[in-house]
Amino acid sequence: MSLSALGLAEAAAAIRDGRARSVDLVQDCLARVGEINPSVQAWAHLDGEHVLRQAEAADLARMKGQPIGPLHGVPVGIKDIFDTSDYPTELGSPAWAGRTPRYDAFAVARLRADGAIIMGKTVTTEYAYFYPGKTRNPHNPERTPGGSSSGSAAAVASFMVPGAIGSQTNGSVIRPASFCGTVGFKPTHGLIPRTGALLLSRALDHVGVFARSVEDAALLAESLAGFDEEDPDTWPVARPPFAATAVSEPPLPPRFAFVKSPVWDQADAATQEAFAELAEALGENVTELELPSGFQRAVDMHRIVMEVEMAHNLHRDYEKHGRQMSQQLRSLIERGHGHKAVDYAAAVAGAAPLNVGLEELFNEYDAILTPAAPGEAPSPETTGNPIFNTIWTYLGTPAVTVPLLQGEAGLPVGVQLVGKRDNDARLLRTANWLVKNVGG
Repeated sequence: MSLSALGLAEAAAAIRDGRARSVDLVQDCLARVGEINPSVQAWAHLDGEHVLRQAEAADLARMKGQPIGPLHGVPVGIKDIFDTSDYPTELGSPAWAGRTPRYDAFAVARLRADGAIIMGKTVTTEYAYFYPGKTRNPHNPERTPGGSSSGSAAAVASFMVPGAIGSQTNGSVIRPASFCGTVGFKPTHGLIPRTGALLLSRALDHVGVFARSVEDAALLAESLAGFDEEDPDTWPVARPPFAATAVSEPPLPPRFAFVKSPVWDQADAATQEAFAELAEALGENVTELELPSGFQRAVDMHRIVMEVEMAHNLHRDYEKHGRQMSQQLRSLIERGHGHKAVDYAAAVAGAAPLNVGLEELFNEYDAILTPAAPGEAPSPETTGNPIFNTIWTYLGTPAVTVPLLQGEAGLPVGVQLVGKRDNDARLLRTANWLVKNVGG
């Protein structure tokens, strides 16, 4: 068996225990890249020799008995909006071609500190927005991998790398994970510092992860979580035990709130039918609920916040490089300039009371059960509709998608679980229980 088929935790354990070398794992991953990437095109920048040098150094450190971290010798893909000191960071835009940062983003530095090998930079859509990049869905190249973390999701799904990081300002982790058939995890807003990553919206930007199991996603997120004084939305906390909690047995079978949400009519018929069957399979462990009426405006409030903050944060790029931007991105920035300050302030303030409204639900239920996307991946001219992710990004709640369903064409459809803010470990444990008890 090729070592590229190992999951993140399996690979880390094999290297730690001396059953595999980082060099062998990396060579198998590079061989997989050579085989698959010509059709998938998941990588923006990848230097095989540089990756192997990192792996050789990791093996040498272990042989010398030096301290090793939980990801020692394991390659990880990095979305090309996170600064890397050894690779270009081009933001998916020709305006930034050849940009070479001097320092690593916080998330990249944490991965290196835990021993991970930086495999390369994965393709992002333009400025992590809607305009598609070159990546194709590994299940069908005539379909989109989703966006904006296109390359990260596709690289993990096609076994080119066991884990990758991405970002989400609307649906950019959960949606591509659903389309590509991986686990995608977007933690509570502020849990992972965004320092050194492209800033689109302070209120909405999240760092997220991709892996092929809940345990692997938990291990990767555990490595990244922390406090950084340069990110004002982070706070000093101990490193969360996500990986151990995720694989532990809950004291009781989890209870799920099946929430269709105000956008249920945008799910295709096959997805609606599949979720009805899933709810039936869960039996007494699931209850269908409606969100309070205040949630009807959440999508519009998210849109106002995103458009205003992206217009503000990208205004210099718009002025200097507007001609190199897609019409989609220019239109968003122009809409952002047109919103009234009072509407923006109301939209920012609107998230807190909705989170308070969810507290009663989470006192009774372990997770909300809802689609990760309207259905299967559409054509590559689009990155797909993020509408089933919008509310949860706006609220900053943790969300995870697991590849439990298929659409009519046999392509993956993710099941999204949403948890209470700061209850990420419990959410991951619930997701792992769902995979073990229903996914089989």
